[in-house]
Amino acid sequence: MQAKAKLSLDAQPTRKHATSVVTPGSELSDALRSCRGALVGVTVFSGVSNILMLTGAIYMLQIYDRVLPSRSVPTLIALSLLASILFIGQAIIDLVRGRVLSRIGAELDEAVGQRVFSGMIAPSSGQQIGGTQPQHDLHSIRAFLSSPGPNALFEFPWLPFYLVIIWSFHPILGLTALCGAILLSTLTITTELLTRRPMNSAAASAIRRTSLAEAARRNAEVIAAMGMAAKLHALWREAGRLHIGHQQHVSDISGGFSSFARSLRLMLQSAMLGVGAWLVIKGEATAGIIIAGSILAGRALAPVDLAIAHWRNFVAARQSWKRLSQMLASLPANKQPMPLPAPSSRLVVEAVTIAPPGIPRITAQGLEFSLEAGMALGVIGPSGSGKSTLARALVGAWRPLTGRIMLDGAPLDQWPPEHLGLYLGYLPQDIELFQGSIAENIARFDPNADPEKIIAAAKEACVHELIVSLPDGYQTQIGENGTALSAGQRQRVALARALYGNPFMIVLDEPNSNLDSAGEAALLAAIRSVKARGGIIVIVAHRADVLATVDYLLVMRQGRMQMFGPRDRVLASLATPARGTAPKLKPVYLARQT
Repeated sequence: MQAKAKLSLDAQPTRKHATSVVTPGSELSDALRSCRGALVGVTVFSGVSNILMLTGAIYMLQIYDRVLPSRSVPTLIALSLLASILFIGQAIIDLVRGRVLSRIGAELDEAVGQRVFSGMIAPSSGQQIGGTQPQHDLHSIRAFLSSPGPNALFEFPWLPFYLVIIWSFHPILGLTALCGAILLSTLTITTELLTRRPMNSAAASAIRRTSLAEAARRNAEVIAAMGMAAKLHALWREAGRLHIGHQQHVSDISGGFSSFARSLRLMLQSAMLGVGAWLVIKGEATAGIIIAGSILAGRALAPVDLAIAHWRNFVAARQSWKRLSQMLASLPANKQPMPLPAPSSRLVVEAVTIAPPGIPRITAQGLEFSLEAGMALGVIGPSGSGKSTLARALVGAWRPLTGRIMLDGAPLDQWPPEHLGLYLGYLPQDIELFQGSIAENIARFDPNADPEKIIAAAKEACVHELIVSLPDGYQTQIGENGTALSAGQRQRVALARALYGNPFMIVLDEPNSNLDSAGEAALLAAIRSVKARGGIIVIVAHRADVLATVDYLLVMRQGRMQMFGPRDRVLASLATPARGTAPKLKPVYLARQT
């Protein structure tokens, strides 16, 4: 076995990760286009519904112009039965249209839901700063599609159809309806212009308010212990006041225009009655035309009224669509690499430079070394030297800006994520367990997990006896973030999770920070077990006890490699300088260790 290191503190970037070009909004648009058949059906239903909307007007026209003059009861009954059938048909069509729109929203959620969830949890995307906002955005779009709001979009094109029919009754009636349509359309445009900026401000303040609440919930114990509740409540309250102020501004604008539009529509219907009565007096129209024209005018302008009433939901859905489009465009495009054989021999880190996702600040650079099967590497250095950055990059949580991290000669991104996870184990510095049983957490929530593998991982982490001593054993529910367990117990369960399935490479970041002497002995035994079965293990540590099991040491300082080599040689080099002086920044090369 051998390990090699080639250091260059001024190494220049040698390779940039290729990123797929994704058209902003293309995934959402493609998902919506996949529902093309349903949208065509909704359009057809809307057309039929609008034609059936003529039922009331034609019925009134026939009553005034045919039934009343003839005093024919059979004609009245026949017309009433026909109108009832048509009204029932319209109700059924509207019901089906609403259900289809609701299912379109569900289909959109199904199509992009996985990508949205991946965007929320993928550290390499930099989107985790937004918390659960992408999920809220997707819900906002789905809720809008399930509401009456989209009906206005499908019924707008029928406005000229109604105006033409009214015009056919009499040009003056048509002109009156046309003026009303122009006024209401002007109100709609004005509503859009006046609410755009307040809605953007309201959305931003809502995100901040939600983020503060989520952060406070996650850190409830710290808040309670350090008396921070009042201060954080003041911050949350201020964010709430700002959000409520923006919401009230939007509500005042849209509500005012909605009320004015409703009154204008009622005024227009009355105007149609007045104009119709004038035409009847002059002998240019019949009494039925008065009522029919008024009904048709109200129906023609109903989509405009509906659009103004649901304008806030429409704008919120549009903003959500824009944010989701930007998020999905910033994520790497979905790709399914060809599955590769399980790695079994070598880890190579080649001229790697790393920065936190979404933050233009390099925290580690010039990293270059290799390890072979059965080796253990310890990574040491002062706080802020880039140790945890390296750990995150080794498991693929953070993507290098330049360089490559390879297993058996293949970069990490050549494995499908679900396959790569089988070969990697990771114990982060901040232990994160999930609500569920101990067995589920160890098995990484694999629904088809083999109980024997779960027990084997627990035994390798020397936590099996601890688990079976609990009242429910492996089925013990640990609560959200493992609150039912102590810090040391959580760390040992997380170690078992990292060891589950015998992964080839295991990265442990401060694995003994919460362990007692028994837990530390279990950790050392687990490290020896991984080495014995031919795995590679990388340990980030501050405490020297765990370093007794490593073969090589990597010393980091200010984000750069300071030394790399056999453990004893590196420790001797660190101890050589006189007290109070820092070791020289020179690499340690080695050819072979047996």
